[in-house]
Amino acid sequence: MRPPTSFGSADVSGPAPMMRVCSASAPAPGRPVNEDLVFRFGPLVGVLDGATVPDGFDTGCVHGPEWYVRHLAARIGVAEAVRPAARLTSNLAAAILAVRADHGGQCDLDHPGTPSSTVCLLRDCGDQVDYLVLCDSPLVLDVGGQVSVVTDDRLDTAMAELRQTVATVPAGTADPVARFRHAVGVQRERMNRTHGYWVAAADPDAAFHAVTGSAPRRGPAALRRAALLSDGASSAVEQFGLTDWAGLLDLLSDDGPAALLGRVREAERDHPDRLRRHKPTDDASVVFCEFEPAG
Repeated sequence: MRPPTSFGSADVSGPAPMMRVCSASAPAPGRPVNEDLVFRFGPLVGVLDGATVPDGFDTGCVHGPEWYVRHLAARIGVAEAVRPAARLTSNLAAAILAVRADHGGQCDLDHPGTPSSTVCLLRDCGDQVDYLVLCDSPLVLDVGGQVSVVTDDRLDTAMAELRQTVATVPAGTADPVARFRHAVGVQRERMNRTHGYWVAAADPDAAFHAVTGSAPRRGPAALRRAALLSDGASSAVEQFGLTDWAGLLDLLSDDGPAALLGRVREAERDHPDRLRRHKPTDDASVVFCEFEPAG
């Protein structure tokens, strides 16, 4: 496994005091590429988690998830540079549209398996922080000492319904391989649909279905800490129960993002039965932000 990567600590000057940022991202053990990506463009930080394509499935595209997340991150950065005051949803939509053009006409972008990614963004605007969550990359916030988690649970809801659907497939498709292929097909049909779930792919409209909000930077209810997580990192709480969300922020404060990923890798080895994903381990990424109290 390659060691976790980090872009270290950095400061953002402006009307409000500094936002300190650190991160870590690592591929699943034994995998040559990392389909997660962490980034920072000035006051904007983000985590992307590209959707792994199961073996034997077509995507209609000559590119893969790693290509998609790299291009999406770059295009988000361009959109933010051009329109720093625009809504996060608008800039994400512009980025998705730009990546659509990056395919260069080589790919069937209407294919249900076209490359896709979750999105978790946080932007320091001085007096407040704006955030966006699309699909299952959660955001943990410490606002005035109260810890909460911002989630987009539509994928979980779709998957729960999917499990019920797969349980009723005809007897002729009851073998594990056939059931899995059926499940993937049904999941793809529900991607970026009103009664399904939303994810960044080829349709810019998905950006406007993201979960969004803001938190103050000043006063007693000011934002103190934030963690942006791929589901490989949030599994520390959601799958393995190593800690709660407040404990996760404390671990990041005390020991840093790489320590969290190390705890997840230990849990994956020791408790493989607790994994809900179809793969035994996953890429894992976290961006951790600490905010100095503003006046």
